[in-house]
Amino acid sequence: MTTAPMPVIYEHNHRVSLSEIDQVGHVNNLEYVRWLQNAAIAHSTVQGWSADAYRKLGMGWVVRSHFIEYLYPAFADDEIIVRTWVASMKRVTSLRRYEIVRPKDNKKLATAETNWAFVKFSTHLPCRVPPEILQSFELLADETP
Repeated sequence: MTTAPMPVIYEHNHRVSLSEIDQVGHVNNLEYVRWLQNAAIAHSTVQGWSADAYRKLGMGWVVRSHFIEYLYPAFADDEIIVRTWVASMKRVTSLRRYEIVRPKDNKKLATAETNWAFVKFSTHLPCRVPPEILQSFELLADETP
């Protein structure tokens, strides 16, 4: 599969909606997890690996763990950017890192990382990441971009 040149750091833009706000008046922590996943999927898609491409392959990524450190709250109508990059890719796993920022005040709202496992969909068991996927993602191993 041929892919476009990959941005080492992918930027996923999002505007916070009222439905993402909790009873405290800021974004619910579960929404941050959704943003991480949306950014990861968008990044993979621009590299030629959409959900359909993974379905055709019969293999793809599932989450093993998330770690999020919340630094500042986000609010309704905030424009945010979820920056994401692949920090490592091993035989059956990959570590993806994230930084969520609010450009209007240049605040870093959160940092995060997700450990992904590559699985065969028919068995739900880990399997080796194919070379064409390994070659589609440039790694940025440092903690921050």
